[in-house]
Amino acid sequence: MFRFTSNEIRDLFISFLVISFGFALVFSNRDFSIVWQILPIAMVGVGVGFILHEIAHKFASIHYGYWAEFKLWPQGLILALITSFMGFIFAAPGAVYTYANTITKRENGVISLAGPVTNIIIAIIFLLLSVLIYPFIIVSGGTGVIIFMTFSLGFTINSYLALFNLIPFLGLDGEKVIKWNPIIWIATVLVSGYMTYIGMFGQFEAIIQTILGF
Repeated sequence: MFRFTSNEIRDLFISFLVISFGFALVFSNRDFSIVWQILPIAMVGVGVGFILHEIAHKFASIHYGYWAEFKLWPQGLILALITSFMGFIFAAPGAVYTYANTITKRENGVISLAGPVTNIIIAIIFLLLSVLIYPFIIVSGGTGVIIFMTFSLGFTINSYLALFNLIPFLGLDGEKVIKWNPIIWIATVLVSGYMTYIGMFGQFEAIIQTILGF
């Protein structure tokens, strides 16, 4: 049965707020004069990416017949805030805990992979939406530019969330995935790594222009 406990909803909401602020801080280059302008845009990418990432873990666990619940990790929240002031973000404010007497390596790997793959899919959706809107922002500007920035940041945030969670240690998703299937781990790291590079190093608009033939 797929349901959220009140504690789970509370923990997800707190984590969402902290991670959103952390990303806004990073993308504003720690400039508090503009961080509050970026925060609503960052909240879109984090809201979709972070929440669906955790839901994917939960759904995969339930698919295998296990109970799963998201729980806040206070130390992770503190690390997220501290690292965001350093120009990057340790995006692990909590995790979905799967409760099972026994779980196979494959089940654990698939459950762990569900989150990063969800982020990759969401990032691709943001990319496709950007392709659709880009011809119009060249003409209209204004609101179109803000929407494009939202999609661009959503792409970058979700690509980063996928790559970060695929780190094969610290108890992150990558640790379980690589133990189950190293080839799948490498493939998803390469995809999310390239996507993160596009987003983080200013290549996103160039990719859009290449796709559109501009």
